[in-house]
Amino acid sequence: MTNIPIHETFQATIQGEGYWAGTPVDFIRLAGCPVGCPWCDTGYADGGKGLPRLLRSHQDLIAELQSPRVVISGGEPAIHPGLGALIASLQAANKQVHLETSGAFWQAIPDEVWVTLSPKAHVSRYPVEPNVWNRANEFKLVIATGDEIDFYQNWLEQFPSTPVFLQPEWTVRDRTLPLVLDLLHRYPHYRLSLQLHKFIGVQ
Repeated sequence: MTNIPIHETFQATIQGEGYWAGTPVDFIRLAGCPVGCPWCDTGYADGGKGLPRLLRSHQDLIAELQSPRVVISGGEPAIHPGLGALIASLQAANKQVHLETSGAFWQAIPDEVWVTLSPKAHVSRYPVEPNVWNRANEFKLVIATGDEIDFYQNWLEQFPSTPVFLQPEWTVRDRTLPLVLDLLHRYPHYRLSLQLHKFIGVQ
């Protein structure tokens, strides 16, 4: 399969979140997500009816890339049967591939791919597939209430060497940023994720 549904792409930007924040990347956002996160910043809070969905070839996507790293996100990229083929095409083009997922769906991912798990089970009916906890290179928790750490604590404790990032929910950041700073005092081995791209005004 060499075509895949695309929500949007953008190039020559930075990764604003998590472990690789501040590094140059391109983004490929795949179309569609059933999880329904209430704060979704790509429009899929209600399933995404009417949002862009353009079938594009791997060749076209690769031709527009400008950065050494490519982040595949969504939506939820793991719902697409063609995800593995897209990853293989990007790796064949000598790109370092990163994948951002809610963990609600599982596909085997090559070891070279950096996987960011941002679980949404606390705001949806979709639990994280256990294989994704095992596969993830980092955990990123969007903090809206402060209860998120307690919700996932049993899983987080099973992977003490995997970095955990706490990210203030953007739409109420005046409240959630101080909340996260307080949580970091309680959990000093966790780290802050600030969505740098939004603060500096890039995609």
